Amino acid sequence: MQEKLNIAVFVDYDNIEIGVKSTLRREFDVSLALDSLKERGDIVAKFAYANWSRQEGATRQMAENAVQMVQRIPSPRGDKNGADINLALDALEMAFTHNHVNAFAIVSGDSDFIPLVNKLKEFGKTVYVVGGKAFTSTILQQNCHEFISYESLLLDSEKTERPQGQPSQQKREFQPRDRRQRPAPLDLAQAMPLVERALQVLDRRGVQPQLGLLKSTMLQLDSTFSERAYGAGSFSEFIDRLKKADFVNVIGQGGRTVIERKGTAAPERAAAKPEEALPALRDVLETHRLELENGATADELAAWVADEQPNLDWKAYGFQEFAEFLNYAQDKLLVRVEPDEERGLVVYLGAEFYPPAPPEEPRAAEPAIEEEEEGPQPFVAGQPTIFEPNPPPPPPPKPVRAPRKRATKKAAGEAASVRRPRRKKTE
Repeated sequence: MQEKLNIAVFVDYDNIEIGVKSTLRREFDVSLALDSLKERGDIVAKFAYANWSRQEGATRQMAENAVQMVQRIPSPRGDKNGADINLALDALEMAFTHNHVNAFAIVSGDSDFIPLVNKLKEFGKTVYVVGGKAFTSTILQQNCHEFISYESLLLDSEKTERPQGQPSQQKREFQPRDRRQRPAPLDLAQAMPLVERALQVLDRRGVQPQLGLLKSTMLQLDSTFSERAYGAGSFSEFIDRLKKADFVNVIGQGGRTVIERKGTAAPERAAAKPEEALPALRDVLETHRLELENGATADELAAWVADEQPNLDWKAYGFQEFAEFLNYAQDKLLVRVEPDEERGLVVYLGAEFYPPAPPEEPRAAEPAIEEEEEGPQPFVAGQPTIFEPNPPPPPPPKPVRAPRKRATKKAAGEAASVRRPRRKKTE
């Protein structure tokens, strides 16, 4: 039996709010994220981090959804990552002190949360990430257990809106700005490599590939998978479309539905890898290098790509929109994308076009200069000095002569007798 999930939700409001505004031209609605998470477990804690003195319009919806607002007071230097640090510390503290919380949801698109996601996974926690495909780091999407795109939540909310009556306040307020068309769904054939791989995994385990088990296995292999990207409202509808396209066999009905691979394999074709689309984009960026120095909007760059690389179809590489393709290129250091509330996504050249300077060559060792040893400080009489004066050298010693002794008469006679031998008497 699957363990019941108790989910703690942490919202980086500043990041998600500007991301939704710049890419989707909509206001962030926290209730959409919470409703989606309720389908996966029980929400036991909800926190949102922002400088709420500047977000008066958002405090009401947070209060209506019982989200605890954590005030972040920026420092005079403008601590850009202040909310990220507070959120990460609180999430880790809850992981240590609340054993009943076994799942965490990070509502943000900031790649700075990748260490937090990895650490929570080390402690055996299930991690969800809620964000937009166009501004959430692809590395963050691929390292969580399941990525929930905010674009799909908007599509679901539009389907469940009342067909009659006035539109909601959010839609009425942003209807003049929201001119985005719904992106076309991806080709079902692009999902078949992942479906085939998941079926092979279940076959090796000796488990029947039922609907729920197949989807969970696909999410284990690719946390970014979403059936909504292929135009399906649910996973069962996604499987029905695969069946109608003659990609899989479906046996049974309802919860006992079993999916099998076709006896004749689906038409095999090499799936286009996302990195194969980067060379064409790199050529366009190099051509418009001067324009991109001051930043160009994503729409302007998309027009340049369409004119200069007409054969580049980012949908063939798994991207529903051009903004998703730019988000992937940003993680590859090809571009730098900054959201702007007025201009939308602004694109600059990435770090690849600004390689670091080569290291300096080591200089030849210069010959060491022998320093002359300083002698003792000279001392000048009557002149002040901070050092102890050196005493003058002592004069050389005078030679000492032995005193001359006067000889006595007796001594002189003895000496003479010694010196003068006596003469012998002659006969």
